[in-house]
Amino acid sequence: MIFGSISYLNLLPFQIFLKRYIKHANMKMALKYKRGVPSQINRALKKQHINAGFISSVESPNYRCSNLGIIANQAVHSVFIIQGENREDLESATSNQLAKVLNLQGKVLIGDKALKYYLSGGEGIDLAQAWYQKHHLPFVFARLCYNCQGEYIQRLSKAFLKSPIKIPQYILKKEAKKRGIQPKELLWYLEHIEYQLNHQAKRSLNKFLKEIQKVK
Repeated sequence: MIFGSISYLNLLPFQIFLKRYIKHANMKMALKYKRGVPSQINRALKKQHINAGFISSVESPNYRCSNLGIIANQAVHSVFIIQGENREDLESATSNQLAKVLNLQGKVLIGDKALKYYLSGGEGIDLAQAWYQKHHLPFVFARLCYNCQGEYIQRLSKAFLKSPIKIPQYILKKEAKKRGIQPKELLWYLEHIEYQLNHQAKRSLNKFLKEIQKVK
């Protein structure tokens, strides 16, 4: 099985969990990873280069998906519109569409680079916050979707959602150093990420997908 994983901090808790969950050596050997930014993982699943992965929510209606996603309830601090000429982020699919739906002008900036921009004092409009202010709903950026081994993916998703998020200190320090931020900033950021696609999140996603059709 080939699993696609977005190379952003918001998936660090899941990546740590996955290593713990896969206990048997034969399963470890059978599971391969493909890491990339959202747009790359989207293409990989479409071309069946991966069997499952976190893909942009705008692409999720094309696949079977679990109730595991990347969700922000109000500000997310890693998805912005910043001042400048109108320009999409090539790493993104969902956030580019969200900017259009919200009729916001400027440069889209997402992911770890956007978080670092914010932490260094950069200013911009937080797109998740802007969505919440308009609709009073959380925003769904990505979902765990698949094209095979659905029962396994569903069990995996449920197990993660029931597990407390734990990040060992050595991983925390390593990941923070790699991204040029402080460990406490990494933990602070993860406090703004939710993973359970509950009723409100599903309602929000449906509203977003309908609004995309209006701006096309």
